[in-house]
Amino acid sequence: QVQLVESGGGLVQTGGSLRLSCVASGRTFSSYAMGWFRQAPGKEREFVAVVNWIGSSTSYADSVKGRFTISRDNAKNTVLLQMNNLKPEDTAVYYCAAAPWRGLPIDPAKFDSWGQGTQVIVSS
Repeated sequence: QVQLVESGGGLVQTGGSLRLSCVASGRTFSSYAMGWFRQAPGKEREFVAVVNWIGSSTSYADSVKGRFTISRDNAKNTVLLQMNNLKPEDTAVYYCAAAPWRGLPIDPAKFDSWGQGTQVIVSS
């Protein structure tokens, strides 16, 4: 497992942008697929985006395609989520997660390490 710490959440108006950052500790970071999930009040945690272990492939939830971009820098043990054109329905706690998987997992059960979450609020 790796330890994950997210940052970058906050309050933004509709149409605005935020960039979430997740820093991992541990020498095996580059062997993990990294994902972002979110959970809104009263709703289940849902998949947002995932990047494979080397950063060459990504996958996104339909609700964020074309607006969010996930990337990673294995030299810095960091994964980013650039969020543009934010909407009120993007309001949630966003979690960074790591999966010991060479593909592009989207099932939360495949992720064995989770951060504490960072709050994103998009006002209308």
